[in-house]
Amino acid sequence: MAKAEPWQAAEIPGPAKALVITKPEVVVAMVRRARRPILIVGHEAAETDLGGERAVDHLIRVARAGKIPVVATAHILGEFLKRRFRPAASMSAVDIANRLRDPGWKGLDGKGPYDLALIAGVPYPMGWVILSGLKHFSGLRTVSMDPYYHPQASWSFPNLSREEWEKHLKAVGEKLGGK
Repeated sequence: MAKAEPWQAAEIPGPAKALVITKPEVVVAMVRRARRPILIVGHEAAETDLGGERAVDHLIRVARAGKIPVVATAHILGEFLKRRFRPAASMSAVDIANRLRDPGWKGLDGKGPYDLALIAGVPYPMGWVILSGLKHFSGLRTVSMDPYYHPQASWSFPNLSREEWEKHLKAVGEKLGGK
């Protein structure tokens, strides 16, 4: 089993840490097995350049290929709309995290709770807090799709270079059936 340390030094995750995703196929398998996945995308995805594209472009391909509803956080709704992609919702990261934690919430479409949350582009300290809350106060499985190891998630990529992160995101989109 691969081991990783938190990207931000001095963060103490506790005894239960995220399993490390060493192959993109792991994410693909989780999405395919999930009954109701959701993808939460923060503003850093629109600001991060990956080989001439932004991370948000790769995440849109993942969402389309996996038929995953997207929640655009912060102020990036316009970035999605410029790319002719309409997220299922736009709300703050804290708001969607609180809704995911609520066992009575029936989802964005009213069809029931989600069983897998993929998170990317949320600032690391905020992601840490959100993932910790979901880890301790919900039964939701979480996947950090960021290039930083998030021990508070159920599953997380290890600390990756931008080139490796781009390869992983491309592979997830392609293996889910995207272009």
